[in-house]
Amino acid sequence: MTSPASKSQPSVAIIGGGPAGLMAAEVLSQAGIKVDLYDAMPSVGRKFLLAGVGGMNITHSEPYPAFLSRYAERAPQIAPMLRSFGSNQLCEWIHGLGIETFVGSTGRVFPTDMKAAPLLRAWLKRLREAGVVIHTRHRWLGWDAQGHLRIANADGETSINPDAVLLALGGASWARLGSDGAWLPWLEQRGVNVTPLQAANCGFETSGWSELLRSKFAGAPLKNIAMGLPGQAARLGECVLTETGVEGSLVYALSAQIRELINQRGSATVYIDLLPGKSASNIEKLLAKPRGSRSMSKHLHSQLGIDGVKAALLRELASKEAFDNPAQLSKALKALPLKLVKARPMDEAISTAGGVTFEAMDERLMLKPLPGVFCAGEMLDWEAPTGGYLLTACFASGRTAGLGMVEWLRR
Repeated sequence: MTSPASKSQPSVAIIGGGPAGLMAAEVLSQAGIKVDLYDAMPSVGRKFLLAGVGGMNITHSEPYPAFLSRYAERAPQIAPMLRSFGSNQLCEWIHGLGIETFVGSTGRVFPTDMKAAPLLRAWLKRLREAGVVIHTRHRWLGWDAQGHLRIANADGETSINPDAVLLALGGASWARLGSDGAWLPWLEQRGVNVTPLQAANCGFETSGWSELLRSKFAGAPLKNIAMGLPGQAARLGECVLTETGVEGSLVYALSAQIRELINQRGSATVYIDLLPGKSASNIEKLLAKPRGSRSMSKHLHSQLGIDGVKAALLRELASKEAFDNPAQLSKALKALPLKLVKARPMDEAISTAGGVTFEAMDERLMLKPLPGVFCAGEMLDWEAPTGGYLLTACFASGRTAGLGMVEWLRR
């Protein structure tokens, strides 16, 4: 990058128009710095808008210690960002855009209209009024031989040499919305330490469902269940059976651990409690009642309400012998083993793990091998479950990088 002292009015290029890039643009423009933001897509914030389909879960209201724990081993690096711009500050910022919020029954925070588009429109209006120039259909192609940024657009390719750069390029999920992970080898070539990208908050495949289960129940929701890994308390929630396995919020909550077990051992077994409100002993007593001429399917339905997709999954995963033994069947109902062997493709995932390591950056999120180049958002090596945690950290890291750039440019 050009030395900050070489121009009277510094200029900044932001590559990527998601929440992290837009938040950094706001911080920089408020400091009087000229900002040009480049995005490869026809409009910015496309994945942000997709996240709002079905309800814009912007953040979570749970207490800070629990909130921070969602970032697992990267909690120490995320903590300073959240202390200065966590859930409460994010909500105040949203209110400043004229958008009100409410807390749902599970603690998740939503705009009152549940939509992302009004928030994004209000935000972009404020950014443009602050002088931020947004260039859509401009794709970053890395650096040229002189260290300038290569930018491709409809007119061809040009190069730019701003005083500082923020890379906010996302991970590699939902590539059609602009995040394709193409940046990873370009950073590696310039000495930046990165870890491979992997699917996060994703579905998983089994070794294969039976034709009956796949044809009749693919897409069916499994509600009011619990799921857990060996040695851990099961989590309450729901998921969906797919043609290849399972997906949904309950699976996403465990996806990081499931993925790592598969990486290490080739498979991971989760245990499904189909009746989390009943004890195994109570289930066994109900199953031991005489069923007369009724089939086991009707007996399960009348005594325990097990039918439909739950009954089909029980038949799929429990041993044949268990259906002749109330004790064994009660154990199966409380801990039905499901072996998962593979994550679904990364492009289907809600987010990705891996990326630029925190060790490759200073506390301002500036790359140590590339002074003047900063990184923020999902392209950093962290992950979190759904529930507003992903967006909050993207906003917070964008703000941290923006403040870091202001400090660096003023030196």
